[in-house]
Amino acid sequence: MLVVLGTLLFVFLLYGPHLWIKYVMWKHSNEISEMPGTGGELAKHLVEKYELSDVKVVLGEEGQDHYSPDKKQVSLSPSVYNGKTLAAIAVAAHEVGHAIQFSRNEPVSQLREKYLGKAIRIKKIGAGILFLLPIITIVVKVPQVFLLAAGAGVITMLASASMYVAILPEEYDASFKKALPILKEGYVPEKHMPAIKQVLRAAAFTYIAAALADVIRLWRWIRVFR
Repeated sequence: MLVVLGTLLFVFLLYGPHLWIKYVMWKHSNEISEMPGTGGELAKHLVEKYELSDVKVVLGEEGQDHYSPDKKQVSLSPSVYNGKTLAAIAVAAHEVGHAIQFSRNEPVSQLREKYLGKAIRIKKIGAGILFLLPIITIVVKVPQVFLLAAGAGVITMLASASMYVAILPEEYDASFKKALPILKEGYVPEKHMPAIKQVLRAAAFTYIAAALADVIRLWRWIRVFR
């Protein structure tokens, strides 16, 4: 019984943040007629207001909201770009918050450059090692080599997940030190601020949810090893 409860708790801790983010975004995705503009219009207004030179607001793919410092683009998904919802407004302000970080060259903006690229590369290496394990086993036929390769794969995946966690201060800053103060300047009625805070918190924890998803995949591989 304890094993079952422990397993359920473990699965909840891993899947919970991702499901919570999805729920928060869905909960606050109802159109609000009195909203003065869409998420895309707000983002363009803020880019102009804060004089973010060369930064563009573009329509991106659904669920792929992000700021690209290389392209200097705030990319918003259609539901955010065209939406007059609390979720759209909060996410748009969050991504512009990132643009503000980079335009001011704030120390917190260096976290993504320092860790995100490495996290992606390390994750690919770890995933490649784990994918090749069956082939390594067949060709080498030495248990020690298999265990060594498996250990390397597990370590790289854990390292990748930890790097995602290291980016959290940058995400928190974009939500609560940039987007929230901006939206409190009259862009959103006070009655909606609790919902705005929920969405901004969900936006800040997106990378953490991604890291936990990697741990879930890693857990499945560990079961295979056993």
